[in-house]
Amino acid sequence: MNPKMIWANLTVSDLDRTTKFYTALGFKPNGRSDELTSFFAGGNNFIMHFFLKDKLKANVEIEISDAHIANEIIFTLSAESKDEVNEWEQEVQNAGGKIVSKAKAFGAGYYGLVFADPDGHKFNVFHM
Repeated sequence: MNPKMIWANLTVSDLDRTTKFYTALGFKPNGRSDELTSFFAGGNNFIMHFFLKDKLKANVEIEISDAHIANEIIFTLSAESKDEVNEWEQEVQNAGGKIVSKAKAFGAGYYGLVFADPDGHKFNVFHM
């Protein structure tokens, strides 16, 4: 098998809040409906759909975890410099996100942070 595309389907409780949060961080809008808000992320235009939880759960017929408690995935966003990592930290807070792990050096030559969006989805921003 050779999938043509891959994208993320995540759940949220408030489409307006999610749209405002990701727009404030500079994600490129990919459309909006009554069930989802969607964005392109990164240079390859990775698609991230944010569905209202009840809508996605009804379509896939599986249990959806509460991202405030547990995560199946942590997305990683690359930064060009330590200063850019620090800028992400400030922008995430300004947009209403939560810094889970403040920007710091870790490992050999790595510098980064972890943040959560308003629905608890985790992102790692790092420079190496």
